Amino acid sequence: MIHNPKWDKEQKVAKATQVAFELEKRVAKNIQRLAIEAGLTPSSQIRKLIGLPYAPPKRPRLTVSLSLDDYQLLGEKYQLSPAETLEIRRKIMQDLIASLDDLAHTDG
Repeated sequence: MIHNPKWDKEQKVAKATQVAFELEKRVAKNIQRLAIEAGLTPSSQIRKLIGLPYAPPKRPRLTVSLSLDDYQLLGEKYQLSPAETLEIRRKIMQDLIASLDDLAHTDG
């Protein structure tokens, strides 16, 4: 049988286990704040704080879970069919950007 070093790496990844911590709200908020300030994910920030190797995200992303009912509501809001999920996502991005622009103008 041929030994492939790539398989060793994949086997290590497969053995990784996600660990969840229930922390005081204050501690969790501080970790999230530190992560944002450092340009890290909360997971990478935790790894940094406990002395493990970490890497900044390659493509920072924000996620939200949308149900079929959410797509229905958003379709009505944007006057689109709920099946037009890509167009709805585009409209959400436009709304988020506009909301942040509005906040920047009211904060300044």
